[in-house]
Amino acid sequence: MFEKDIYQLIRGLRAHKGNEREYIQGSLRECRKEIRSQDMDQKATALMKLVYLEMFGHDMSWASFNVLEVMSSPKYIQKRVGYLAAVQSFRPDTEVLMLAENLLKKDLNSPDKITIGLPLGTIPHVINASMANSLLTDLIPRLSHSLPAIRKKTIVTLYRLALVYPETLRPAWPKIKDRLLDENEDPSVTAAIVNVVCELGWRRPQDFLPLAPRLFELLTQGGNNWMAIKIIKLFSTLTPLEPRLVKKLLPPLTSIIKTTPAMSLLYECINGIIQGGIMDAAEGTMEGDEVARLCLSKLRAMLVVEGDPNLRYVALLAFTKITSSHADLVSQHQDVILECIDDADISIRTRALDLVVGMINANNLQAVVERLLKQLRNAGQASDAPAPVQDRDRHEGIVAMADEDDEDMQASIRPKEQKSTQAPPLPDDYRTSVIERILDMCSSQTYANVNDFEWYIGVLTDLVKQCPAVPSTGGFGSHQVSVAMDRPSVADAVGAELLNIAVRVKAVRPEAAMAAQNLLLYEQREEFFPSAGGGGQGVLAAAAFIAGEYASMLPDPEAVLTSLLHSSSAQLQASLLISYLQAIPKVFTALTSDQSTAWTLTRQTTATLLIARIVHFLEPLTLHPNLDVQERAVEYLDLMRLASEAASSQQTDAEGESYAEPPLLLTQAIPSLFSGMELNPVASSALRNVPQPEELDLDVPINSSLQMLLQQADSDTELDDTPTEVYKYYHEKASAATTTYQRPAADLLDAPEVNRSPSYQVAETEPLDREAKERLKLERRERYKDDPYYIDSERASGASTPMHNILRNANGEELDVDAIPVMELKLDRLDLPADRERPASQRVPPAKKAKRHFEIAGDETLGGEDLQTLSASLSRHPAGSRGGKKSLLEVDSSGLSALSLSDDAARNGQSRVDVERRQHEEEEMSKAIKEVERLRLEMQRAQERILTRDIPEEGTMVKRKKKKKIKVEAGGDAAAAELGEDGGAVGKKKKKKKGEEGDAVVTDTIPAADDGEADVPVKTKRKKKRHVAFNE
Repeated sequence: MFEKDIYQLIRGLRAHKGNEREYIQGSLRECRKEIRSQDMDQKATALMKLVYLEMFGHDMSWASFNVLEVMSSPKYIQKRVGYLAAVQSFRPDTEVLMLAENLLKKDLNSPDKITIGLPLGTIPHVINASMANSLLTDLIPRLSHSLPAIRKKTIVTLYRLALVYPETLRPAWPKIKDRLLDENEDPSVTAAIVNVVCELGWRRPQDFLPLAPRLFELLTQGGNNWMAIKIIKLFSTLTPLEPRLVKKLLPPLTSIIKTTPAMSLLYECINGIIQGGIMDAAEGTMEGDEVARLCLSKLRAMLVVEGDPNLRYVALLAFTKITSSHADLVSQHQDVILECIDDADISIRTRALDLVVGMINANNLQAVVERLLKQLRNAGQASDAPAPVQDRDRHEGIVAMADEDDEDMQASIRPKEQKSTQAPPLPDDYRTSVIERILDMCSSQTYANVNDFEWYIGVLTDLVKQCPAVPSTGGFGSHQVSVAMDRPSVADAVGAELLNIAVRVKAVRPEAAMAAQNLLLYEQREEFFPSAGGGGQGVLAAAAFIAGEYASMLPDPEAVLTSLLHSSSAQLQASLLISYLQAIPKVFTALTSDQSTAWTLTRQTTATLLIARIVHFLEPLTLHPNLDVQERAVEYLDLMRLASEAASSQQTDAEGESYAEPPLLLTQAIPSLFSGMELNPVASSALRNVPQPEELDLDVPINSSLQMLLQQADSDTELDDTPTEVYKYYHEKASAATTTYQRPAADLLDAPEVNRSPSYQVAETEPLDREAKERLKLERRERYKDDPYYIDSERASGASTPMHNILRNANGEELDVDAIPVMELKLDRLDLPADRERPASQRVPPAKKAKRHFEIAGDETLGGEDLQTLSASLSRHPAGSRGGKKSLLEVDSSGLSALSLSDDAARNGQSRVDVERRQHEEEEMSKAIKEVERLRLEMQRAQERILTRDIPEEGTMVKRKKKKKIKVEAGGDAAAAELGEDGGAVGKKKKKKKGEEGDAVVTDTIPAADDGEADVPVKTKRKKKRHVAFNE
């Protein structure tokens, strides 16, 4: 019969493209038949094909016993296939491993050197705790094998045994240590030992401090870069325990950094200096600064290497680690670091961003942020459409042809395209990351590095334009946004920063209000939100809050109110609409609450028009599905209706004949709703210090009869089907009819205080006649005649104040101060034609902008607790911290942390394993098994015994004895006696006494007679006697 080998299986699998599943299933059926045959060659071939198919995900655990059969083959070629299948399919919990243990022992003790390598390569993959102790006694002698390859494999196998059962390393450690200290040992074996020691050292480095001289000798000898890398890693764990190693290691490490051409060794030297604390320990000394500058110069050279992104990536990692101790030195290389931000590799760009955040200080913050903003402005948005180079439908250029058997090797050779000068598009997640890093750098340590907050506000407005089209969740500032935001985006973080600046820095509140106005204006929405998805609109909530809170600082509050009341604002999401509704009455108050201006017809018309526009905007929102929006719309709608009634009923100043006061509802009542204590930043930890009221019990229901009231309401609704006022309010459209009141709204307010000084702002209870009004005007004019800030409508401007009188007396009547022209001199402009014609040395230098001093408000706390306590608690209990999923390639070495290899611990018996004790336990176990077997047999025989009548339970003795001669030595007659089957005396022999209780004891003396004669010893012939006892 013709069987397929592994090569034919691979060719057939390639030939059945699109039908691989059926072909593999057929091959598996063939393998099942072939592996049951008695021919070992055929069995090995079938096993090899199963190993190949197992790599495609097909299970072969059903052939575990057949794997053992091939492993036990005396032919090396077949045995090698069996061991390969064991490595591929066996696991530590495989059931047939207990049968393979003796086979592994046998092959480990094989005289064939090649055969010994097979179990040494298999044991690390299949070892478990029960096999570790059993195989240890066979592995330790292999450390003295004459072949270096066997010794090297044995050392690695022993390390694997230590991972599974750590105590097995102690009896093997002395021989491993001797091999390391042997200067004549093969370099491959020494490198294997160093590798094992490096893996063990980071768990318990104190056990390997005695090996430091030998390791230092191996490091200085050189010759093997990979072993030097391992030694440097080991020394980085030993230097914290022995500070004297720092001074010892600096010269060889510095020499390696200066001389080695291997980039891997160079990086590991720098990394070892950083990780081992050598740079920190030598900080402040000349050697420490020299080493730091040397490392940074080498890392800089790695960054400028073209064509090797791996070197650039690890160099950025090392830069990041040095930043914690030498941030000032790292900042000197910011030019090459910022160049990595434009790298095509996204991982390099991300690492460069992390590095930039760590090296920021007050001097380079603006330069770095401007560089990041330039990247965001120049790069386009990443598109989901496939790139032209990756388009499979594109068939330009030369198309290579191949044979039918090599269809998978066909490739299209395309013409080389010119590299585009345009910056590559940035994905949305990277844009989000850049914006978050900018916010993190600027807000670090409560804006310690920001010297110009006006510049920072401009940066925030620029970041709004660069927000991704699709809102992406950002981690920065997510704790500061409103709880109404289910998914805070990076635009929300920008808005939170803008709000934080407006609250903390009072000096830039006008600039913050202007920025909020620019963001809210409807005419500029296309400029600030160019993306179709509106990803940056999350900043509008903070902008509306700033516009409402600091409405008096807005440059154009009327334009802001117009944008807030635009019809498109009603289509915003509920979280933004809430802030809009809260800001509308505040901006309206800023426009209508002026008490110093008379209530003229123009002012009345303007206020009435504003109120009508607000009412028109709020009426549809009373039926909004969001309850917060609905509640605010209803409240402010009623308030605006009251304001409309007050404005329309208040008497105006007709033609300037008399002063008319504005309505108190607009000037005092409504502003008092939004005025009070100043808004200050509050620490996040202050909420925990708020004492809970003693009478507060959250378990007690607010209304104990709530269920009864709800049931009663339901029953009343069922009885009465007529719509109620509540039903009409929520389910029927509101009518456009205006509500009429019996009296003006101003009469509903409380009367002003009695002891208040009389003023024109006090409302008169009774109308005054013409003479009284003239008298009040004359008194007011006489009282404020010397006040330069009082404006009198009947005297000319600038002609009656004391200051003008002094100027007129000193300069004459011809001087007209108001006629002096005022010009704006801009001396800091260098673009004038006259200035451009001058030489550079003679040009007028620009006037430097005066440095402003900004005072940043701190967080208010309760009990003196600061934010450090909260951050410390958050670091101890991070949100969402959970055990990560263990990787399949990860090896658990946690058991080695409790293993001590020191002599004191072994002498004291701490965590000690004794192989002999293990053997003694096995011997006792075998004895116990034998004893159990013996007792089982006795119990079985006892159950098989026959119980007869008239026989006592203790049984009787039956004696069978042949005739024999008895010699009597002490004066006795020799007699021969025979015992019959009934046990009676026969012939001349005296009858023997029966033992007590039917004992079947045969003595070697003849009992004495009743006359008291002494017993006579008798010599008997030694023969076996048969005793049969009938017991239960």
